[in-house]
Amino acid sequence: MTKIEAIIRPGKLEEVKEALNKLGIHGMTVCQVMGCGHQKGRTEVYRGAEYSINLLPKVKVEIIIDDRWADACVKAIAETARSGEIGDGKIFVYPVSNVIRIRTGEQGEAAI
Repeated sequence: MTKIEAIIRPGKLEEVKEALNKLGIHGMTVCQVMGCGHQKGRTEVYRGAEYSINLLPKVKVEIIIDDRWADACVKAIAETARSGEIGDGKIFVYPVSNVIRIRTGEQGEAAI
């Protein structure tokens, strides 16, 4: 099993969800997060004073999926979330040794 963690722009979430649904991927966890990378935040002016916003709002999408679907999932997220500008985000891919469904005790792929 594989865990795919994608940090994307908030405005791209619906498009990414639709792309994943087309692949038959329905289970995911979505969190609102703050962060910065090469974008390094932005500078704004408020009442004549300039100030810097170092952390920008992003969305983190986490998916646990069977290994055979991981590449297709990563490709769908990357193509859908890409705008071509700095700040599009990152995708992280991790191996998962086990998953346990708390309600039933099922383990492994059956728990996904």
